[in-house]
Amino acid sequence: MIAIIGGSGLDHWSRLDGFAPTTLTTPFGDPAAPLLCGDIDGVAVCFLPRHGADHTLPPHRINYRANLWACKTVGARAIVAVATVGAISAHIGPGTLVLPDQIIDYTSGREASFFDGTDQTVQHVEFTEPYDAVVRKALHDAAVASGVDLRDGGTYAATQGPRLETRAEIDRLERDGCHIVGMTGMPEAALARELALPYACLALVANRAAGRGSSSLLAEIEQHLASGIACAQSLLLEALPQLAGRV
Repeated sequence: MIAIIGGSGLDHWSRLDGFAPTTLTTPFGDPAAPLLCGDIDGVAVCFLPRHGADHTLPPHRINYRANLWACKTVGARAIVAVATVGAISAHIGPGTLVLPDQIIDYTSGREASFFDGTDQTVQHVEFTEPYDAVVRKALHDAAVASGVDLRDGGTYAATQGPRLETRAEIDRLERDGCHIVGMTGMPEAALARELALPYACLALVANRAAGRGSSSLLAEIEQHLASGIACAQSLLLEALPQLAGRV
């Protein structure tokens, strides 16, 4: 089974109509919504809207541990996490799909590990390469096969949210080597690694980050979100059979 975690703009997908909702709880509480489990073109899929079915959970209030644990519980063998982001680099425009290969965590106060109780042995996970190479390659190959324009590589800056960043903050992120900025990339990626779940992020650039464009950020997001999500959905449909055969 392949798990898809949907971000802003992908709270619902018509291809999932008729999927059976799976309601469960975890040792870490309830996930954001019931998981929708079913079959797309012969591939077992489960879908979880990261922000809840009605998009009511801000980034810093998401129960990332419950979301990842739930995906593992229903039998996911890999995760594709769709995320809406802003572009820091000038050569990445709104509407672009990006397959990041690195991430820097600027969040705080989030439950960031499954191994934080006094009754558990301390565990350390390798996180040099935060995104799984096999899942990334399947997404890249699917983009080539389907003719979807995809930028391969880039560093994702994970910020706290829910507010957007200041111009000075974006300047700092660029000096740090970041190319895109979002609010949900961590601790999601690290938690997947702790569960040994192959994980990759498919990032949709909906706007230029603060100080990088001439129009209103929120207006730009509204302008590009729907068309970008449609491209992401097309890529996912192409990628699912490849993922099923590789993980």
